Amino acid sequence: MTKMQRIKKVLLAVLMLLCCFVLVKDPENGFYIVALIISVSLLLYALRCLLYYFTMARHMVGGKSLLFKGIILLDLAVFTISMVDDPQYFIILYLLGIHAVSGVLGILRALEARRYQAPSWRRSLISGIANLAVAVLAVIAGFFHHSTTDLVYIYAACLFVSACDQLITAFQKTAIVYIQ
Repeated sequence: MTKMQRIKKVLLAVLMLLCCFVLVKDPENGFYIVALIISVSLLLYALRCLLYYFTMARHMVGGKSLLFKGIILLDLAVFTISMVDDPQYFIILYLLGIHAVSGVLGILRALEARRYQAPSWRRSLISGIANLAVAVLAVIAGFFHHSTTDLVYIYAACLFVSACDQLITAFQKTAIVYIQ
């Protein structure tokens, strides 16, 4: 990992911790700020994927998957922006659904890493299970308790864990693979 990538990861973690602090401090108003930040970041990432596809990736093997990723992320960004004014628990459940998907993908990634005997499969498995558990707790708090405050706190806790994971990744030593 280059120094610039490490700086980006640290800045992202600080931004996530700041959003977490805003959510915990004022769950009613902080929700709108964080929802807009997430919407704008999804929109920028989708536009980046689409721009990369149209400039370079359309000539690459597997480049079409970047087009689909960009379109799906653009759709998610527009949907998230349109849902900011609606009831809060819909948007938070929607965002926690993204964590559920990343939890399942993390578990599958960990199982594949274990198959190849990679040393980091345990951390990926724990992270995936934790993301999945947070998503289940959010569904329980949202549908059974109808508490938007609980959902905000659950999402803030998930942001905190993700920020800590980003910081660990940023300061972790990367292995260099040499081909002989």
